[in-house]
Formats: sequence, C-alpha cells, structure tokens
Amino acid sequence: MANFSPIEKYRLIILILDGNISATKVAKTEHIPIRTIRHWLNQFSKKGLPGLERAKRSDRGNVRILNEEFQELTRGLALQKPPLSISAIYRKIVALSKRQDLKPPSYETIYGIIRKINPALLMLAHEGSKAYQQKYELIFRRECRTSNEIWQSDHTELDIYIIDANGKERKPWLTTIMDDYSRAIAGIFISLESPSAINTALALRQAIGKKEDPGWEICGIPQILYTDHGSDFMSHHIEQVCIALKIRMLNSMVGRPQGRGKIERFFQTLNECVLIDLPGFSIKGKPVSKPTLSLAQLEGAIMNFILNTYHVNNHSSTGQAPIKMWSAGFLPQMPESSAMLDLLLLTIHKPRKVQRDGIQFQGMRYIAPTLAGFVGELITIRYDPRDLAEIKVYYQESFLCKAVCQDIAEMVVSLKDIQTARNKIKNGLYLQIKKSQLLVKSIIQKKEAEKAAIEPGTPAIKKDPHKKSSLKLYDNE
Repeated sequence: MANFSPIEKYRLIILILDGNISATKVAKTEHIPIRTIRHWLNQFSKKGLPGLERAKRSDRGNVRILNEEFQELTRGLALQKPPLSISAIYRKIVALSKRQDLKPPSYETIYGIIRKINPALLMLAHEGSKAYQQKYELIFRRECRTSNEIWQSDHTELDIYIIDANGKERKPWLTTIMDDYSRAIAGIFISLESPSAINTALALRQAIGKKEDPGWEICGIPQILYTDHGSDFMSHHIEQVCIALKIRMLNSMVGRPQGRGKIERFFQTLNECVLIDLPGFSIKGKPVSKPTLSLAQLEGAIMNFILNTYHVNNHSSTGQAPIKMWSAGFLPQMPESSAMLDLLLLTIHKPRKVQRDGIQFQGMRYIAPTLAGFVGELITIRYDPRDLAEIKVYYQESFLCKAVCQDIAEMVVSLKDIQTARNKIKNGLYLQIKKSQLLVKSIIQKKEAEKAAIEPGTPAIKKDPHKKSSLKLYDNE
C-alpha cells in the first residue's frame, strides 16, 4: 500500500463525503483496506486535517541501545584519529556485545549515533584546531562608519610576468592600501623586489598625499592601519611613521587571514578583470602567453582599471561606487606639513659622522656648504631610494640641510641603479681577469709549439700539471 500524504487523504475523504464516490470503490481503486479509510474518516471528523497526519513514534530519535556505555563507546570510536569508518565501528561494537552476552545493535542504530555527533566536534577531532577555526569559529569583522576610519594594507605577487630592464621575465609585487569603508583604493606601489618596509612606506605616502589625477580623490590620514604580521609591516620604521602621524596599527591574528578578506577580494578582482587579458598572465607560475609588458606599462593598466572601472562602478558588497562612497560628506585630515609626510618615504639610517670631504654613503660622497661647521659631528641621513642624487641631513633630530652628490646631481639615480652599476663594474673586472688568463695560456702554448718546431725529432715532453712554467712573461706580452 502506497503512503498517502495528509492532503491526498483529504481529497479522497472530500470525494466520499460529497457523495461523488463510495468508500468501497476508493478502497478498491486505490488498494487501501476499507477499515483504513473508515479510520481516516473517523479521525477527520474528530480532529479535522491534523487528524490525517501520521502518528509519530514516541521513541523516535532515541537510540535503541539499553546500555549507555555502548553509546559512549560508539561516540568515542567515532572521534578517534585517524577516523574509523562506520562499518569498522559497527564491527567493534558487535564483537564487544557478543563478548558480554548482549544482543548486538543494528547497523542503523550505530549509524544513527554517529550521525548525531556535532560536525564541529568531528572536524576538531579528525582535522585539528586550524581546520576547525577556519570553518566554525566566530569571526569578528570590523565595520566602519566613515571613510578613512580603517585602511587595510597587503602585498601580493601578481600572476603575470613582465620584462625587466635587463630583458628578463619576472613577476612583480603589488602593495595596496584600501579604505575599508568605501572599498576605494587609496594607494598602490608596484615593484620587482620582495615586500619590504620601504614598499609599504611608498604606498602609504601615495595614499595619504593628494594625487595629481583629479579623479583620484582619496587622501588623508587614516585612524587605523590594519595589516598582517609581515616583517615589513612590523618594522620599526613603519611603527615610527604611525606614531608620528597618530595612526593606530592593528594586526590580524597569526594564521587567520579572514579579517583581510576585502583587500584579498580586490586582488582576485584584479586577476579576473585585468591581468587575465594581458600578455604574460600566468597560471600556477607558468605564463600562458609571451610576456611583453614593462613594469610601467603594467602599472598603467592597473591604474586605468582602478580609476575608470573599479572606482566608478557599484561595489557588490556596498551597492555604491567606491569613489562616491568615500567622498560623500567627508573631509580628510591631512598631514601638518610635507616634511612629516616625507617620513613615510625617506628611510632613516644609523647616525653617520661628517668627514672632512663630506658624507660617505652608498660609495658616494655628498657635500653641502652647511656641513663645514659640522665636521666630526654625528648626523642622521634620510633619502629617497628612487633618487640618490641628494640626501637630507638631520642634526639632533632637526633638519640641517640637503647634501648633493656632484657626480650624479644632474640625473636621477636609484639605489637599484647603483647596485646594477656596481655589479656591471665587478663583472667587467672578472671578464678582464678571464681574458688575461686565456691570453697567458695561449702564449704558453704558442711558445711550446715554436720550440718543438725548431728541434724536430725531439720527443714530446709530457706536461706536468704541477710544474710551473719557466717561461718569462712581460707586461707588454
């Protein structure tokens, strides 16, 4: 006999009560015992539609094992690591029951006990606390009420290869500063170098300062800077910058990146909407097309997307365009002076002593007339790593002067350029040494061949690799 829902029973009863069909005919056509139909009619007359509901068992949901110890044993076996299959647990319970002369429970009973164990408890027991945290622990997400209340900062290695100055294919790093409230991008810095404190400082400087593009309005000092525990974010320099600008630093908990999901979502959007269509885009570290872009061209493509697409289109979470949401009724707090803002850009070095010929730094000599009165004094220098033509000199924490390297004052030279030049010079010297060694070797071989030609019939002398040559060589040779 098929199972009938209360609605189906109701329809049959209405037909019978209206006289459209007899109870006997219904019993015959639907293959239902006549006494069952009479029971339905009786229940409907007493309770109405609820009387047609199937009666629930009073012991439904209860495990039919009389011995509570078997239930605890089953749960204990289910929480073991490595996890046992339900079949293996069932066999263990059956064997133990027979050993104690008890009636073994059914497989369904064991299955029912295990199925009712809290999934969070099972994951914690089988996969550990980290997996449990990722899925079940409550996450505290900070929600902002205004722009510049919280800025998030993070780095990512972009899934694209570009061509560097030496013609090599390399993957760049992107440092991003995002306004948590509006999801607007306040500043970025793209570099071929791994994340560092200076990358973070350069991105922050751009984020806080006013932009040249009038369409990029985001600026000002945030109340909170939210980052991870990377050494670049936890550096003494970034800490001092935040103290100077009265920015509160917050760090996400170690091993729990969920709090930075907004900025990581932006990185994913950048991949899906920009990088995937550019030459050199990579999947699992391998480019799917030939890289052709320079670092500047990649930065231009990313900035075009941020300013002309990302900022002006409604965000999926907020329902508003980030640039409009950031600027609505908001006046940013700006630094007191450009000198204070420069603290974000200029790297502070250990004290140096002013020599008679100026200040020695990075193998170069910096001079300024003001330094004449400070020979032998300890000073502190700050510099822009993208331009080593000049440095700023501070004496007892007060700005003293700008010192210039006369050799490169007419051009902008970066620290990377200096390092490249040093390597080029060193490699050139190594090449000269190699050429000299090859020249000496060829001369020796030539002299030995000439000697053998002058004395024909002279047996060839086996060369002793450990014996020094007696041939005298001169500088002009």
